[in-house]
Order: sequence, then structure tokens, then C-alpha cells
Amino acid sequence: MYQFMSSALAAIAFFVASTSPQMAKAQTPPIRSYQPKATETARNAQIQDQQQKAHPSRFDLKKYPIIDSNSEHWQDSLWAIGVLAPEETYALQALANVLQMTTAPNLTDPQKGIIDTAMQVGMQLYTLKPAVYGKLKPYFVRTVNESSDSQWIALSLSALAKSTDPAQSLSKAQLDKLILKIQQRFPNWQQDLHLRATIQTARNDNSNQGSTMPNLADLLKWQIAPQQSHMYVLCRPNREVLCLAIVKDSNGKFLKRGKQLWSVPLLLQSLRNLDWYFTNGRTPQGIYRMEGVSLQPDDELFHAYGQFSLVNLFMPFEDGVQAFLPNQKGKFTGNLQSYQALLPPTWRNYQPILQSYWAGNVGRSLFRIHGSGAAIDFFRNKDKVVKAKYFDWNATLGCLSALELYDQRGSLIKADMPKILDALNTVGKGKVEGFLIVVDVPSTSNEPITVDEVAKYLN
Repeated sequence: MYQFMSSALAAIAFFVASTSPQMAKAQTPPIRSYQPKATETARNAQIQDQQQKAHPSRFDLKKYPIIDSNSEHWQDSLWAIGVLAPEETYALQALANVLQMTTAPNLTDPQKGIIDTAMQVGMQLYTLKPAVYGKLKPYFVRTVNESSDSQWIALSLSALAKSTDPAQSLSKAQLDKLILKIQQRFPNWQQDLHLRATIQTARNDNSNQGSTMPNLADLLKWQIAPQQSHMYVLCRPNREVLCLAIVKDSNGKFLKRGKQLWSVPLLLQSLRNLDWYFTNGRTPQGIYRMEGVSLQPDDELFHAYGQFSLVNLFMPFEDGVQAFLPNQKGKFTGNLQSYQALLPPTWRNYQPILQSYWAGNVGRSLFRIHGSGAAIDFFRNKDKVVKAKYFDWNATLGCLSALELYDQRGSLIKADMPKILDALNTVGKGKVEGFLIVVDVPSTSNEPITVDEVAKYLN
């Protein structure tokens, strides 16, 4: 989920990575009906902290040169720009000062980490606030033409291709010229996931996407492995709308509440407006191992995850899983054909469902289902990546986001994580264990998939 990040995010990632999966019943600490960090005063203090970290004085290159010893300073400050999305020249210049380094020789790892953050924040603001950040275009073009880092090149091309601002958008001929330059500079570009996927997306090339989505009924009836619980998270290709999670037990029976199919809404959108193959991009489609929980009783991490336990998800090739496949200890290490064999025959050549395989292969990791203790308007550019009617859910850096709401007094209004943990324990007979499958279900309505729509595939 996270790679290069600010010190605050690094602490969050360390918490998730270092917390041993709890395989017993996923008990959470008692629900706190009052949370002091959710009060209006605490919310304002959190924003003030970000405003201080994004203050123009913190981007003074003479006082804070972009060197290893200032890595934490720059990471925190760039993160704050991404949070606040200020429509200010100084923020634009701060990003430009870092982005011009993408072609510099002999960069250190801490410097590369600073550039990674600037690339992602720059891409986010370039595509979502072009009136101010459209002026970053020359830095993206220069990166495509001259940088030796394929991920920075892919991010730059993605930003340029996604721009909808008439003043900054590239013509098809201009975009094709940049793509040709990449292919000439990287003869093996098809073996690089970031370049290959970005070029396909930029060209709107669906030739490798399979013809149409196979019958969803085949996927919902399939057992990846015997006697395993399954959670299905059904989304729309437009991740600005909510997804729908449903679960079935080890015997293949879907959980119901009364006569109604049990379900809960989740948001699987990227705060950065990044595609699935980028670190911090939206949640990839495909298979994940669901194994235990990470307890979350710590107020220091409340803003990131809320007050409830997180469900641990593991991608293919990811370390830390006890057994990706039952009766086979350790992580998934098979080839593509081994992964495809986990799918029903009608789905094995459908390229989107292979995303988690490819994303895991390039190192994406640390996915979780979690709530959020952050205010719903904490990320000031959120209205550009989440539709207004679903604004109560917070987008993430790749994780699956559950509803968790507090009022101005810090009182809990509503939270879906307890429902999710209870449902998974029910179908898992006291354990959170099994498989999670994410799949986008196309629709002309651009509305979330409904329980009634899913029910048609279960008859």
C-alpha cells in the first residue's frame, strides 16, 4: 500500500507491517462512543498542523536543500500540500523544484523518496486542479523524454494523458509521439508493468482486456480452495462510486440477514487519483488472501484507521502471510498459470482479474479493510475523486475504506467495521480467514452495484 512516504505515514505502515495477524476471533477493543481526536477542536488542530507543514517557508531551498538529512522535512511538507491542495504559486513552485530533479544523476535513495512523493502529489494536483498545477506540464514532458526511471516516466505519461484541461491536454499526435519516444528508449517496455499498463491506458487500448467480462455467476459460485470463506467486493470501473461487499461461508453459502443478502458498502478509490499498478493507486482487481486482523487500539493511529481492527489482506508474492493457499505455508510464489488456476475456467483469460497478480509481482503490499478517524473533509481535494453522495467515505492509498463517522463532539455516529468483522467471523467460524476477490462490474448507469443486481447471479 505504501512505499515512499512522510514520517507520519511511515509510522502507519510500520504499525500495519509489524502487527502480527490475529487468527483467533477478531475481537476489537470496546467501541468508544466518544473519541477525543474526532472533536471539532481536534479536527481543527489536525488541519493547523498540516497548514504549518505546508507553509511557504518550509520550501526555501537555501534553508532546506533537497538532501538526505532533509528527507523527513520534505516528505511531511509535500504530503501536507497533497492534503490541503492549496491553489497557491508557492506550492506549484515547490513541486516544480523537486520534479526538475527527475533527470538528475547520482540521486540517493532519500532523494528518490522525495521525488516519488512529489511525482504522486504533482500528478494528483495536475489532474484534479489544472488551473494552478497545469503549469507542471513541462516537467512531466521532460521526465518522459529524459528520465531513466520508468515509474516516474509512467506517472508523468499518466498525468499528461489524464489531463482534461483544454489548455494542457495533449493531442493524440502529441501523446503518440511521447509514447513512441518511451518505446524507443525502453525496448523492453512491454516487460515493465508501469510502462506497459500506462501506455495501454493512455491509448485507451483494450485489446488485452478480454472481450467482455465473463459471467459473474461463474465467479460467485467458484471456490478458490475447499472449505474457505470468500468475500467479494463488486465495484464499478469508475471508483468514484461505492463498491459492494458480500460474503459466503466455507460451504459456498452466502451470508444473509433475514431474507436479505448481507452486504456493506466500501470505497476503493485512490486519494492520489492513481491507477491500480502504481504504489498508492486504487485497489487492484483480483484475488487476495484474507488472514487475521491488525488490532487498532492506538489513538496515535486513529486518524488513519479509526478505532476498529483492520482486516489483513495479502497479495500474491507478499511476505508476512502464514499461508496464501491452504496447506501450503508461506506466500504465493507461483507463475501466472498458477494464479489463473485459482479462477473459474471462464475467467482465466480475463485480464482485469489478473491485476492483483501483476501488482503483487511489482511489490504492492499492505492492503487492509479499515475505517477512518479522519474528518470527511480532511483531504481538501477529495471532492474530485469521490462523488458527492458518497463523500462520507474516505478514499485511501490503496486500501478498502469502510464508513466511520463522528459528530463535532467526537461521538461515534456510524461505523461499518464491526459489521464486517462480525460477518467474517461468522462465515469463518471464529476466524477471519479466506479469500477476497475484487472485480469491476461494468454498467451504463454509473451507479453502485446493488444487492438486487447481485442476487440475479445467485439464482
